[in-house]
Amino acid sequence: MLDYDQILAVTPYSLVKEKKAGFLLGIMQHLTAHHYAKCPEYRKLLDAFGKSPEKIKSMVDVPFLPVRLFKAHALRSVEKDEIIRTMTSSGTSGTAVSKIFLDRKTSANQTKALARIAVYSIGKARLPLIILDTSAVLKDRKMFSARGAGILGFSMFGRDKIYALDEDMNLDIKGIEKFLETHANENILLFGFTFMIWQHFYELLKKHKFHPDLSQGVMIHGGGWKKLADKAVSAEKFNQALNRVCGIARVYEYYGMVEQTGTIYMACDTGHLHASVYSDIIIRRHDDFSPAEYGEKGIIQTLSALPFSYPGHSLLTEDEGVVLGEDDCPCGRKGKYFKVLGRIKKAEIRGCSDA
Repeated sequence: MLDYDQILAVTPYSLVKEKKAGFLLGIMQHLTAHHYAKCPEYRKLLDAFGKSPEKIKSMVDVPFLPVRLFKAHALRSVEKDEIIRTMTSSGTSGTAVSKIFLDRKTSANQTKALARIAVYSIGKARLPLIILDTSAVLKDRKMFSARGAGILGFSMFGRDKIYALDEDMNLDIKGIEKFLETHANENILLFGFTFMIWQHFYELLKKHKFHPDLSQGVMIHGGGWKKLADKAVSAEKFNQALNRVCGIARVYEYYGMVEQTGTIYMACDTGHLHASVYSDIIIRRHDDFSPAEYGEKGIIQTLSALPFSYPGHSLLTEDEGVVLGEDDCPCGRKGKYFKVLGRIKKAEIRGCSDA
């Protein structure tokens, strides 16, 4: 049995390459064996490809599931009555969504891991929090979307909070003004999803010519760039535009997905996304899924120590990226640091999804 108290006691960016590999490999071997024994669908997949848990000798040997599989199948590794929450991905209209089943242990460990990772960007003190979304997202507490999961997770870092948008997605200007007046001269935490921030916060600030002073703010955002790429909005343009309308200077992106909630890859002050000791990434080549070299772009595989109630500890995403280095980021954090290049074309990923 994995001792998660011991696992999560390890400082998130403290282990160099060799020590981290040994630490995480044992966890991956244990989780693969657990899901193989407890999830019939997972066992069938591994048997079909000859990927038994005993064959895992290194991190690159850990079998991966295409992340799209969770859109088509209900995969769990605990009894149905142990499930306390179902997470769903934020699918567009008419598309299937992933369903991720959490038991009490997995949910608690996700929260603990998130807290351990986020402190590097926002500090240990709980801050006044502006959620750049609407409270309507949290209506069903037993079934959360990716947005709801993010809001719930980051809410634990706020000692007072306000939603910037009402249920009709209108900007609550009076509420924001009152909140900032109450917390004048304090550091403020802002959290939201990238596209939501751009469309429903930044663009509405411009429209209403409302320029709140958020120069002491720290913004955490994630959720992908696909819709903003269509608008030709880069990360640099995103940060500069927000700075112009509200003065915010500290903006940290994170990479993550509902299929591995809690395992987020936070950007440091140099803009690099980092894998903590609770997670890792491997870049896979498009043609044969072999591991790519550092600096070589390919498909992102994410590995997480947290998924116990469902077989989501090793996933092949639908994103393309590149590992930039390991243990030598100027920020001082140990572990791999990388860049996400964008979504893979559907035609490219379909092959591994069919598998």
